[in-house]
Amino acid sequence: MKVKVVIVTFENDFFARSYMEETGLNWPLLIDAGRELYHAYGMLKASFWDLWGPKSWRVYLQELLKGQKLHRPTNDIHQRGGDVLVDPDGIIRLHHVGTGPADRPSVETIVSVIRSFHDH
Repeated sequence: MKVKVVIVTFENDFFARSYMEETGLNWPLLIDAGRELYHAYGMLKASFWDLWGPKSWRVYLQELLKGQKLHRPTNDIHQRGGDVLVDPDGIIRLHHVGTGPADRPSVETIVSVIRSFHDH
C-alpha cells in the first residue's frame, strides 16, 4: 500500500518548521497562508464551545496525564483543522472537518479508508 502524506498548515515558515522538528515528521509540508485549502474543504472558524468544551478539556487532561506539556498556542486557535484522504484517481474518500482540537478520525478509520481504495 503506497500512501503519500502531506501536512498543510497556515502557520508561518518559522512555526511550521519548528513543529516539524519537534514532532520529527518527515512528510512534505505545505504552507497555506491564505487558507485557500482550508476554505475549499469547509474548514472555517470553530466556535468558543468547540474549543473550550468538555471534549477538548478531556483531551488536554489525557495529554497531561501522559506527561505531555501543553504549549501556549502561537496561531489562530479558531481555525478548524481536518483530515482529507484523496485516492490515486483524485476522488475524495474521507473528508472530516474537526469541530475542535479533540475531533479527529481514529487511525483505524483512516487505515480502513486507505485499504478500501487500494482494494479496488
